[in-house]
Amino acid sequence: MTHRWITAAAVYRDPRMVLILVLGFSSGLPLALTGATLTAWLTKEEIDLTTIGLFALMGLPYTLKFLWSPLVDGLPIPILSRWLGQRRGWMVASQIALACVIAVLGLSDPKAALLQTAILAFAVAFLSATQDIVIDAFRVEILAEREQGAGAAAVQLGYRLGMLVSGAGALTIAQTAGWTAAYLAMGLGMGVGLAATLLAREPRRDAAAAGPGRAGGERASFADWMKDHVVEPFGDFLTRPGWAGILVFIVLYKLGDAVAGFMTNPFYIQIGFSLIEIGVITKVFGLAATLTGAVIGGIIVAQVGILRALLWCGLAQMGSNLMFALQALVGADPYFLMVTIGVENLSGGMATVAFVAYISRLCSIRFTATQYALFSSLAALGRTVIVSAGGWLAGQLGWFWFFVASTACALPGLLVLLWMMRGHAGFVEEEDTHADRVAQGNQGS
Repeated sequence: MTHRWITAAAVYRDPRMVLILVLGFSSGLPLALTGATLTAWLTKEEIDLTTIGLFALMGLPYTLKFLWSPLVDGLPIPILSRWLGQRRGWMVASQIALACVIAVLGLSDPKAALLQTAILAFAVAFLSATQDIVIDAFRVEILAEREQGAGAAAVQLGYRLGMLVSGAGALTIAQTAGWTAAYLAMGLGMGVGLAATLLAREPRRDAAAAGPGRAGGERASFADWMKDHVVEPFGDFLTRPGWAGILVFIVLYKLGDAVAGFMTNPFYIQIGFSLIEIGVITKVFGLAATLTGAVIGGIIVAQVGILRALLWCGLAQMGSNLMFALQALVGADPYFLMVTIGVENLSGGMATVAFVAYISRLCSIRFTATQYALFSSLAALGRTVIVSAGGWLAGQLGWFWFFVASTACALPGLLVLLWMMRGHAGFVEEEDTHADRVAQGNQGS
């Protein structure tokens, strides 16, 4: 038994996991530059809070990225796609563009030209979401089904490290050398992902995977292109058994975690924790717990399969919400908060990896970018809309019963999962899929 778990953990020694970790870093780096780091900059420039709040709209490209994901699947980048291939061509283009626009954003003056700063920040978010689309597709295509859990863990590790650099790292640079220097340094940081992309191999995508061609080299019309890259990716999914249940599961699986997580900072402050305690315990210690959970989650997926990993990790994730209910009874005890955060972030990291592995496994090799962007956007949009009532719920119930209620919010997703595990959703883990065969070819190339 122990030998089997050690064998499952050995997947992390694969060089492709290091590549995925670095690409995850490149994916996570721009996020804070249009979020927490940017709002800190605007606050220092004495921009009013109402205006700063509107900058939350910079997150829209991450939610709506499925709208242009067909372009990543079906539209070549001039010169780059011919030289590097479809996936690497798009990655290089988005990474170079990101580095340039991040640097220009750092040269802007929010106090004198706020609209210009907003436009540049939105451009960074758009390019970052585009990079996410192609990195997710690349990751799915180079890994076999049994490796998707470890791949999800690796990308999460890199993503969190990238967020740490563009968050705490950028703020530290800004404190000592100014905001322009901070953003210029982050622009240079995109070179890490660019180097990894240039050193990587393009995934193998045979004629069937690349999509239908035209007889005799005939150039596809716009209607043909729309059919191949917009209509068919959605149509392909709608032909699967239990597709409606799959969509419901994607929306609901992390709902309980999201409901609780959105209200944790107000909870910490109201029960008496200082900002320093919140920062050190929830951010620094919490990050370590999340990364540990991600690694463990990848091993669990490799050992027991995706569906059982979703169940095990989902139950742990649901139970972790009760730690916050206990924290409400204990009060502002920093040692108990460390236990609470340790349990919550460890289980959350495990569940996130299992969930990412699942939606990666759902993607058809022909439409990887489009379908993954759709699934991840649906999960984010659903949680955003439903979670928006969390503040009202906390006000009505009080903190203890709010976190008990958030635990109950996890049950519908797990019930749908049990329904799927009974074979109602067309997901067969043991199947030797075309995606696996292509990924195995990538491993050997």
